[in-house]
Amino acid sequence: MATLIDDLLVYSRLGRSALRLQAVDMQSMIAETRAMLDANTLADLPDHRIVWRIGPMPMLVADDNMLRQVWLNLLGNAVKYSARREPAVIEVEHRYAANGNHHFSVHDNGAGFDMAYASKLFGVFQRLHKASDYPGTGIGLATVRRVLGRHGGRVWAEAQPDNGATFHFTLPAMLDHPSNEATA
Repeated sequence: MATLIDDLLVYSRLGRSALRLQAVDMQSMIAETRAMLDANTLADLPDHRIVWRIGPMPMLVADDNMLRQVWLNLLGNAVKYSARREPAVIEVEHRYAANGNHHFSVHDNGAGFDMAYASKLFGVFQRLHKASDYPGTGIGLATVRRVLGRHGGRVWAEAQPDNGATFHFTLPAMLDHPSNEATA
């Protein structure tokens, strides 16, 4: 119950608080999130192996705390839903879309889901798997959608049951940090 209340408070704050824009190094943010998830996985499942494939990431101008929530939820879900795979494989990629926007994806080789229910994924308390199989509050993906919406982006997913999932999200080119101009 405490976790549920904490998640609801985070969700509520993300909708009301002002965006605090600053330079955000997405590569470092993903690395920090991965390190935390690896430590938790090692504590819970010491024999479980996760293979991470993380491509080069850009610098953005965004709200650091809000984007941290996005990565924590998406990477955390990838770890959680691929926990029954040996090894779990999680791929994180970035590319520029044709319109110049940032396109990120997180792919795992885990449980996946039936696309017939994809419209429920990003709602509060919406779950596609039993809580007894995969713990959680059902607020994480709603939080992701809220944060990305506040930044002018969007999120969607593709999956097949028992064949993994890919979560995609975009952020507008206007959030591009000047240091990315040489790499775009």
